[in-house]
Amino acid sequence: MKNRWILPFFAMLLCIGCSTKEKNNTVDQDLIAALETAAYEQLLDKWYPLAVDTVDGGFYSDLTYDFKVGEKQDKMIVTQARHVWTNAVASIYNPKKKEEYLSYAEHGFQFLRDHMWDEVNGGFHNLVTKQGEPIEGTKTAYGNSFAIYGLAAYYQASKNEEALDLAKKTFLWLEEGSHDKNHGGYYQTLHIDGSPVERADDTPTNSNVGYKDYNSSIHLLEALTTLYEVWPDAIVEERVKEMLTLIRDTFTTEKGYMHLYFEGNWTPVSFKDTPRDTILAHFYQDHVTFGHDVETAFLMLEASEVLGDWQFDSTLVKGKKMVDHSLKNGWDNELGGFYDGGYYFKGKDSITIVNHHKNWWTQAEGLNSLLLMDSYFPNDSMDYRVHFDKLWEYTNTYLMDKEHGGWYSWGLDTRPETKDNNKGNIWKSAYHNYRALAHCIMTLEKGHRSE
Repeated sequence: MKNRWILPFFAMLLCIGCSTKEKNNTVDQDLIAALETAAYEQLLDKWYPLAVDTVDGGFYSDLTYDFKVGEKQDKMIVTQARHVWTNAVASIYNPKKKEEYLSYAEHGFQFLRDHMWDEVNGGFHNLVTKQGEPIEGTKTAYGNSFAIYGLAAYYQASKNEEALDLAKKTFLWLEEGSHDKNHGGYYQTLHIDGSPVERADDTPTNSNVGYKDYNSSIHLLEALTTLYEVWPDAIVEERVKEMLTLIRDTFTTEKGYMHLYFEGNWTPVSFKDTPRDTILAHFYQDHVTFGHDVETAFLMLEASEVLGDWQFDSTLVKGKKMVDHSLKNGWDNELGGFYDGGYYFKGKDSITIVNHHKNWWTQAEGLNSLLLMDSYFPNDSMDYRVHFDKLWEYTNTYLMDKEHGGWYSWGLDTRPETKDNNKGNIWKSAYHNYRALAHCIMTLEKGHRSE
């Protein structure tokens, strides 16, 4: 008697499972279409070719809130290289406009080669005029890391050997000057010849000169990972492993957030035992930056995968911990979105949100990492997909400019005045949000990793 119900019961379960999967597939296809619209029609189509400087080369830095060319047009290596990377990658991901994006990447590469590379001392100048004349000052590992990143991506898209050669020269220049051969890692602030600028007795305490830092380190990891994909040299592989290990095991605490600055021997720069006003005066040297934590979770996993899943399991555990910490401590439970920064003040068990505003790039990185975590842990109690959907709603509502295109610098829920701020400046291009949207599309197309 019991047997007559078994087959219909399991058939019913099978139908429910198929129905749920079909529903999820439909939802994801709708989301993919929305992400593609956001990535191309509402973002890249607004930036390019508008940002292409056809007079002096490279890309314009300042673009107004309504996407017109602005007034301040000095050009920084970080932004110029990010434009090259964005267009190189877009030429791969969007074959319908491959030649158009590739032409923009070629245009940017020529400016890097002809105006931003220092023929005398090596390395890339940090800042040049609109016409490409160097504005003297220090160089940075951060800026040169993005040069490697853009050049390697452009080579990947174009097979232009000249671009790969310049990426190799930049890597070797950093290897010679910035890389610490005793303790590992890279110094950020560099003299014109590439040697590190050391801290002196009169260096202000709120200066980052002479330190190793989180931001240049995570983007060096990103750049070297991309370089290794196109140039699998043994020393590059060694540096990718070195940076991945340092960031995962030295930068990142057991709680799941990163220390930001370090002495040469990897002693963290900390003000936790000083008065509150001293801590706040040094906030950008010592705090919890939720955006960088969720971004780093992705960058570590990317590096591990490119290395052939090298130490992947331990990297995934730490990456998950970083995303979970940000969700538990830096997430707006009402509207969604990640806050800018917080601090674990002495004597308090919980974190204090010091900056409750939500910048654009953090939300972009959050979209990418939340969906990535959902692909690995679809049934986790952290409900990554629920948080992703909430963040996607927040981004659409408070960050995406539906009238003029592009993204605002800060969420309009707390900073409505930024609606009239420039869409582009030397620190803001289409790199973070395009990368995030493109990776979200790829993650959805792959489905859950366990399937």
